[in-house]
Amino acid sequence: MRRTFLCTMLVAGIGLAASGLAGAQGVERDKVTVAVGGKAAFYYLPLTIAEQLGYFKDEGVNVEIVDFAGGSAALRAVVGGSADVVSGAYEHTINLQSKKQYFTAFVLQGRAPQISVGVSSKVANYRSPADLKGLKIGVTAPGSSTNMVANFVLSKANLKPTDVSFVGVGTGNGAIAAIRSGQIDAISNIDPVMTMLEQKGDVKIIADTRTLKGTEQLFGGPMPAGCLYAPEDFVKKNPKTVQAMTNAMVRALKWLQTAGPSDIIKTVPENYLLGDRALYLAAYGKVKDAISTDGLIPDEGVKNSYRAMASFIPAIKEADIDVSRTYTNEFVRKALATTK
Repeated sequence: MRRTFLCTMLVAGIGLAASGLAGAQGVERDKVTVAVGGKAAFYYLPLTIAEQLGYFKDEGVNVEIVDFAGGSAALRAVVGGSADVVSGAYEHTINLQSKKQYFTAFVLQGRAPQISVGVSSKVANYRSPADLKGLKIGVTAPGSSTNMVANFVLSKANLKPTDVSFVGVGTGNGAIAAIRSGQIDAISNIDPVMTMLEQKGDVKIIADTRTLKGTEQLFGGPMPAGCLYAPEDFVKKNPKTVQAMTNAMVRALKWLQTAGPSDIIKTVPENYLLGDRALYLAAYGKVKDAISTDGLIPDEGVKNSYRAMASFIPAIKEADIDVSRTYTNEFVRKALATTK
């Protein structure tokens, strides 16, 4: 009996080892580094959910998330080779292609930018976006999506990016302190920061893409926002790894569709709340509409993103951009067909 028991345990151990090895062999890369610019923001909530609930590990991928002050800094990490994938704004893939750098977005997190532009309540003479001229505008990081939205607001008022001064303030308490101390006169940022500033009367919102309606008003159509994107070669060489990551993200998006406020609070790290749970939940209520329901990147949104960027970035307007190379829905469609 003892011999039988030992043999059974040995076979079981071999079976578990083989199962783990098979899982590791199922993807080309069992470890992937994801660079993100301000992980605690709602802009990246699906990524946090996939991480906190263990969805990446369930897919056989050990995802290490490295946080940076803004999206442009996260992108530089991947361009420089210290990270594999970016969790950031879709429009960067278009901007990169104008520089002959080809990146592919493969799963959408946000179907609207979730970015608001607000003017400090201390700026007494503000009447319209034309009055932004000469002001200091805080953005998460120069060159980030918050910077791009601010540039678009300026362009609609016939102003150039050089007509203002941009200051990197991050996505947390530093951004709040910057506006309250008078370091900046206006701010383009994401939630929960913007809701906190708005509710405390620190800013007046002049442009708002936290909802589909607000995005339509500013951009004239849909604008794909937060997504996972990577160098085109990475996606081509590691399709099983990309599929595994997409499966995890789609699962997180589906979880968010049925999760209540208390579920969100229990899942995200405590420091995400910035010391005020009520305001955090109020902010979530404002951006929930902007979170993708399925991870698919809309074709019309891609075209609209290109048109918007070409309106204020000469290099994009002059470049021969092939937007079909900036995104793919191949992995999301497979994930939707298999993820419960």
